[in-house]
Amino acid sequence: MLNFLEKYFLPSDYFVNFNIITPEYLKERNITAVITDLDNTLVGYDEPHANETVTRWFKSMKENDIKITIVSNGNKVRVSEFCDPHDINYIFSAKKPLGRGYRKAVRMMGTRKSETVMVGDQLMTDILGANMEGVKSILVLPVKSRDGWSTRANRSIERIIMRYFNRKGLINWRQ
Repeated sequence: MLNFLEKYFLPSDYFVNFNIITPEYLKERNITAVITDLDNTLVGYDEPHANETVTRWFKSMKENDIKITIVSNGNKVRVSEFCDPHDINYIFSAKKPLGRGYRKAVRMMGTRKSETVMVGDQLMTDILGANMEGVKSILVLPVKSRDGWSTRANRSIERIIMRYFNRKGLINWRQ
């Protein structure tokens, strides 16, 4: 049981916020592509547009030839209205943690799984899906303390798993 938790729910790395994940960090690890979640990873689930922090991060990645695709369980209108102004590829209604969205994103970016990382705020969707697909994963803290109704149940399970990881000394948040 415990190996199961580590195999499927343990991220490759932890950051307190997505915007401190730098192109240099990614390149040092031979990462050329980022799959990222949208809601509560980049902006709050109730924020329709990218803020200046997100825009700067997108620009930094593009300037350093790091490809980005947003893979979201959100609907087409939500995801397209966020991504289109920034010319960011996206997959909506991804049904994470199922693997289809991850595989499609890797194909769209023309990379290999070994060169790709998933950035997300949820163990039960983002990290589990990436780990099952053999994609590296980075867990970030949610940008807002409030979640949508569909996420609340997952958070209670995640707290139990995170307490286990913390007791085992497996969590080291990068600031």
